[in-house]
Amino acid sequence: MCAHLIVAIAISAPELSAQERLSLSLSEAMDMAVERNNTLKNAALDIRVAKANKWAAIAAMLPQVTGSADYSNFMGYQMDLRGMTIAMPPYVTLGVRSGLTFTPAMLVNAQISEISSAMSDINLQQSGQDITNQVKTLYLSALVSEEVVGLLGRNLDCLERLHEMTTTSVKVGASEQTAADQIAVQVAQLQNSIASSKRSVEMTYNSLRLLLDVDADTEIELTDTLDSLMASDYLSLLDEDFELERNYSWQLMQKNTELSRKQVLATEMAAAPSISAYHQYSYKEYLSKDANVMNMTPPNMVGVTLSVPLFTSLQQTKKIQAAKLAYQKQLNTMHDTEQSLQVQHRQLCYNLSTALDTYNTQRQNMEVTQRVFDNISRRYEQGYSSAMDLTQTGTTLINAQSTYVQSIMELLNAQIALEKLLNK
Repeated sequence: MCAHLIVAIAISAPELSAQERLSLSLSEAMDMAVERNNTLKNAALDIRVAKANKWAAIAAMLPQVTGSADYSNFMGYQMDLRGMTIAMPPYVTLGVRSGLTFTPAMLVNAQISEISSAMSDINLQQSGQDITNQVKTLYLSALVSEEVVGLLGRNLDCLERLHEMTTTSVKVGASEQTAADQIAVQVAQLQNSIASSKRSVEMTYNSLRLLLDVDADTEIELTDTLDSLMASDYLSLLDEDFELERNYSWQLMQKNTELSRKQVLATEMAAAPSISAYHQYSYKEYLSKDANVMNMTPPNMVGVTLSVPLFTSLQQTKKIQAAKLAYQKQLNTMHDTEQSLQVQHRQLCYNLSTALDTYNTQRQNMEVTQRVFDNISRRYEQGYSSAMDLTQTGTTLINAQSTYVQSIMELLNAQIALEKLLNK
């Protein structure tokens, strides 16, 4: 998944034209969101920035070479040295200086830059995981909402047919007007529920359009079905061992702890000796033919400096102490994070197991309630059941369908949460 996300992210993405129709499977929708998401593009740029900073820290320990050119004019001044006149004509100096400075702290800073680069990469992968999970949630929510509309629509078709039949019976005096009114009320309630569900579907699609970065008028067609996406091996997911090393939150915490340890070392190395060396070549050309010119500039010069801190009034000692205390706090936080993730794994497994049992129960309950409603509907047509029985059974069916749909979302959300923790 990590390599896939890095490859998928592009700095620029093609624009979709208005009114375009997109037919997307779940995997295609997730890939498209990863490719077009600006947050992930920025995270990819953060990696490049971190790598550039790392090489800048390494380059600081390598030799540095600078060139210089200088022109000086003493405006005709001549030096009197014990009766001997020395001319001070204009001159040009060309020089090249190479130098190298090394401190142990520079080496530690390069290591810190390497850790920062690794953390940027983990942040990219975690951001990609969050985006794909959001797409998956919206994709499934859209399918579930459409399933709700379908279930309610079938109920509405049946009730409208029975209402028409009852109205006809009222006209010939075979049924009471109250029976037709009771069914009419339930028909109106179903129509309102369907309209509300359709608005919910459109809101879900709008959220999906935002994640996919497409035009508001773009029509999205979901090619995967709810049944195919729910045909998961939930039991194998429950049986899978939790590996801390695969979890992005733990990886970031580990890198933060490593960074804190390196900062202790960097603080200690700030009090270590430093050494620098240089070589300088100079070429001096006097712009005069006067023979009495004294050139005191040597063409080559080398130097080495060793700097050793001797006394800092305990300032450095206290900085080291503070860095060590911060590192100890980070170790405590890392321990708490490990414990929290282990507990979270157990809880998410429990949630998924409970959601799976609830889903199976509610599916059976809905199927039974549907059969009861169908039976009452037939009996009502034959005159063996009352309108009250029909409307009560219809209400029970709607409640059962609502609970069933809710159990689907709980199951899917529990699955997504556990897969995120396991980095599946």
